[in-house]
Amino acid sequence: MNINLSDKPFNLNQTQIEWVKKTFSSMTLEEKIGQLFCTSISDFTSEIVNHLTKDIKVGGLMIRPFPVKNLQKNLRNLQNASRLPLLISANLESGGNGAIEEGTIFNMPEGCSATGDIENGYRLGKISCQEAASVGVNWGYAPIVDIDLNYRNPITNIRTFGNNRDMVIKMARGYIKAAKEEGIAPTIKHFPGDGVDERDQHLLVSVNSLSYDEWIQSYGHIYKTLIKEGAPVVMAAHIAQPAVAREIDPSISDYDAFLPASLSKTLTTGFLRNNINFNGLIVTDSTLMMGFMEKMPRRQAVPQAIESGCDVLLFNRNIDEDFAYMTEGYQKGILSDKRLNEAVLRILGLKASMNLHIKHQNGKIVPDVDPMSIINSPLTKKWVEECADKAVTLVKDNRDLLPLSPKKTKRIYLNVIENYVSNDSKFAENIKNRLEKEGFVVELRKRELDFNPNLLLEGIITPSIANVMKEVQATTEDFVSKYDLCLIVVNMETVSNSTVIRINWKVMMGLGNDLPWYSGEIPLVVISTANPYHLLDIPMAHAYINTYTNNKETLDAVFNKLAGRSKFKGISPVDPFCGHEDCGL
Repeated sequence: MNINLSDKPFNLNQTQIEWVKKTFSSMTLEEKIGQLFCTSISDFTSEIVNHLTKDIKVGGLMIRPFPVKNLQKNLRNLQNASRLPLLISANLESGGNGAIEEGTIFNMPEGCSATGDIENGYRLGKISCQEAASVGVNWGYAPIVDIDLNYRNPITNIRTFGNNRDMVIKMARGYIKAAKEEGIAPTIKHFPGDGVDERDQHLLVSVNSLSYDEWIQSYGHIYKTLIKEGAPVVMAAHIAQPAVAREIDPSISDYDAFLPASLSKTLTTGFLRNNINFNGLIVTDSTLMMGFMEKMPRRQAVPQAIESGCDVLLFNRNIDEDFAYMTEGYQKGILSDKRLNEAVLRILGLKASMNLHIKHQNGKIVPDVDPMSIINSPLTKKWVEECADKAVTLVKDNRDLLPLSPKKTKRIYLNVIENYVSNDSKFAENIKNRLEKEGFVVELRKRELDFNPNLLLEGIITPSIANVMKEVQATTEDFVSKYDLCLIVVNMETVSNSTVIRINWKVMMGLGNDLPWYSGEIPLVVISTANPYHLLDIPMAHAYINTYTNNKETLDAVFNKLAGRSKFKGISPVDPFCGHEDCGL
């Protein structure tokens, strides 16, 4: 396959093309193989830096959020140690916090869509990439262009721009524009599309089960549109799309039809390269995921990912082992010369398209700016506050409970439900303090049941057990007479390697105040700061609010709206009732 470096998305001029050709012709086999790897880095010791840049000669590195102090210096040292400029990447899905611990959390993509203002797609990209670029990041794994079609999916959720294909395109288009302005290569992901299966590719090969016609009108249309407009990188996920594979190759075996895109020549080369003429870079999703490891031995999967059409392998169980697997695969013919050379040319082409070679040569590949001046800019703060104000969505208020007022419901029973149960939650304490500042009297439920059940079974009643028994044996009148309203705040963020993001009520023998058993007795208000689908488990809520994000600015907006100081403006980008009529009652 011929690679036209002067065509989209590289758009290289003759000088840039000459650098690519000259560099390529000077590379040893080991250097070419090293370029295929984008590994993670958690420490910047001289031993690690030298090993990655001198021994393996990696093409790129991914950083997780690091403290801003010394981050520029460390990335500059990395670049200086490498003969060729490095692609430095980060997950920039919701703000600069994907690269820098102190970075801005702008809003989750679904929150951006809830504003109904496509300008927030651009602002998400601008803030995310501007902050990341300030420390030396030049490649971002965003925007996410999945479609949130299945409310049971535990990983897409608020990370998507919602369930509307056209809104996804508009938001992603703005993000891509902003990323390119900041000198960062954006990545559209997760091809062939997450959000259909209710399973997570971190745990298995998940399946996009749409028919070919359904897929081509939804996910396929998104990829075709954004690629035509110049998206430079596509991330191939550990997700299968059997209908598309069978359409492209009617003779394909069932085994091959269910290969993930990261290992499927039919999906990457067949569809992306040959069908819609994608000329840019294809990177695998993390090869640490079970979805990459499920179908074949790793020593085969590593070279096969490149041979199938991917150009870069993301993450390694062990970089030395994977480098050996790739080399062995090349020697055995699993990885061909043709595919190796194509991949390396595309990697160099992407670097040249951002003039990384010139910046590298001039010592300017990591900028000399104060990142904190960018992170704390007045414009950034203004944009974050405006997006938060527009995003918060009132899904229902069937008893006209809002706005809340201490004059109407002074005594509040507060239950804050999070991914991990703890009685020392700073988030829960923050919600309590905010309510108290509004003039409410608040009792915060302690969700962690501090007792030994084995002692209970033996009939030994400790003080902790006695307190729990007192709670669960309290009469209905004793409980409801103490409160005017119950507020449940669900702060359950999407996390990798989780089979479900559903409420896990903490109960004892079917009793306990964690369950909203009192919803027939006192008003119940529920706020979800993440997953927009919690009405599925709390349909008895009388009022329900989705915020999509739990940053300070969003919580400020929520409390302004709860108190009636601001109107609710958000429009749900998904069906928060999950198709269940009772959830809206």
